Amino acid sequence: MPLLRTLAVNLCFYLFTTVLAVGGLPLLASRDGVLRLARFWGRGTLWLLRVVGGLRVEFRGLENIPPGAVIVAAKHQSALETLALCTVFPRFAYILKRELLFIPLIGWYLSRAGMVAIDRTKGSRAMALMNEAAARAIGEGRQLIIFPEGTRRAPGAPPAYKLGLTHLYANLGVPCLPVALNSGLYWPRQSLTRRQGTTVIAFLPPIPPGLDRTAFLDRITQTIEGASDALLAEGRADLAASGQSAPKEADRPAA
Repeated sequence: MPLLRTLAVNLCFYLFTTVLAVGGLPLLASRDGVLRLARFWGRGTLWLLRVVGGLRVEFRGLENIPPGAVIVAAKHQSALETLALCTVFPRFAYILKRELLFIPLIGWYLSRAGMVAIDRTKGSRAMALMNEAAARAIGEGRQLIIFPEGTRRAPGAPPAYKLGLTHLYANLGVPCLPVALNSGLYWPRQSLTRRQGTTVIAFLPPIPPGLDRTAFLDRITQTIEGASDALLAEGRADLAASGQSAPKEADRPAA
């Protein structure tokens, strides 16, 4: 999108986020209140992106979402899916690094909402502690959202799935919902650029519990990567049709 429109989107997003973070402090009294605020923040941001920036988010495969507790394993290309996914799941819990809990204001909300924080300073115990916290969330019927590559990856980068997802799948005994997307074409990582068009987040058929770890890892990787590659091709065509170019990093592997 043109520079002025990009600047307007970013300004609106940060102002909206700041106002909600300050104004929503009374909701810290309850977890449900914080989750409702988070969903409002996500929906409001998607509205701003559409109206101010001309960037729409299309959700596909909503019928594939199983009821109750589930592991949501999502491709991670930008910040966009972080806020978009919380609009879909009523009792979501993200798996995130513990350092995020120390961010002023935002960290308070994350803690109160019962996010599953990974304390990397615990070394070998970090995985066990994560599993315990994840089991509590699943026991409460929550939707546990994890980015299995651990960080944002450039569109088209080779997959780099970590072992955390397979540990959760093996230990929790609930379905795993794969999520493919092409958001990195429109909201690139490490960039303030926002492109116009329609980005897609696709919920794929859930993988039932019970597979062994190797079979599960192969299946989840092939499922997410294959669908994401197809969405990347669709997104590049969408950008080209509107005279926009895809980010350069989408055309080369990322380290």
